Amino acid sequence: MAAIHKFYDMVEEKGKAGLKLHRKRKVCPRCGAGVFLAEHKDRYSCGKCGYTEFRKG
Repeated sequence: MAAIHKFYDMVEEKGKAGLKLHRKRKVCPRCGAGVFLAEHKDRYSCGKCGYTEFRKG
């Protein structure tokens, strides 16, 4: 299992107190928030439902 800190960045917004989380990877549109797409050379894929999105170019 991957470490959760590798999937998020903590960003401090100007003029506001506190931090905001920013997701580093794409989220699966079928499974919803919390399920990230794996990054391959030519595609993104979900290991849970099998959703695949091909990269362009």
